[in-house]
Amino acid sequence: MTIDMNDMLNSILNELSHLQYVHPGDIPNIDLYMDQVTTFMDEQLASTKRYKEDKILTKTMINNYTKNNLLPPPVKKKYSREHMLLLIFIYYFKSILSIKDIETVLKPLTEKYFSGNDTMELSSIYEELCHMEKERLDSLKDSVSSAYDKAGEAFDQLPDGEDRDTLQKFAFICNLSFDVYLKKMMIERIIDDIAAPSSKNKKD
Repeated sequence: MTIDMNDMLNSILNELSHLQYVHPGDIPNIDLYMDQVTTFMDEQLASTKRYKEDKILTKTMINNYTKNNLLPPPVKKKYSREHMLLLIFIYYFKSILSIKDIETVLKPLTEKYFSGNDTMELSSIYEELCHMEKERLDSLKDSVSSAYDKAGEAFDQLPDGEDRDTLQKFAFICNLSFDVYLKKMMIERIIDDIAAPSSKNKKD
């Protein structure tokens, strides 16, 4: 592929190396009003936006999450640390899952850990998941590099030029998309399994 594409890959890998997320210690321990919640999320997740005008979180989004049972209602118009943690999960899930699926995934958290639990707090769950995902960054970078190399070997029967470069870029996109497709399919199967007991109870 072209030098420009090599530069893009290096840029992607560099971004993965410096991937930003909301650190547990940065989440306020005090309850916040909605304006404070949206401001905090905008500041903390600004680097994840594709376009400058993209919105991380709006009042309408928060109200819809509550309406659709993804987020417990605020107490006296204030949102707790647990609310913030759930909003972070929702932010990442919403790019690949439906509202209904997110509700299914988060329901055990909101029912068992939202208001505190003797065995595990929601903040502890978040911290462990952050640690786990950070440990996976190197293997993820290797996977992206491998997909890039495979795409660079495709269509080698074509002479160097715009056509070959375009098809190799398309192959790279397909390689990455196939990985996403398979993982999304697995996630949905797991969610269906989580939802199955409740569906059975409704029929009974």
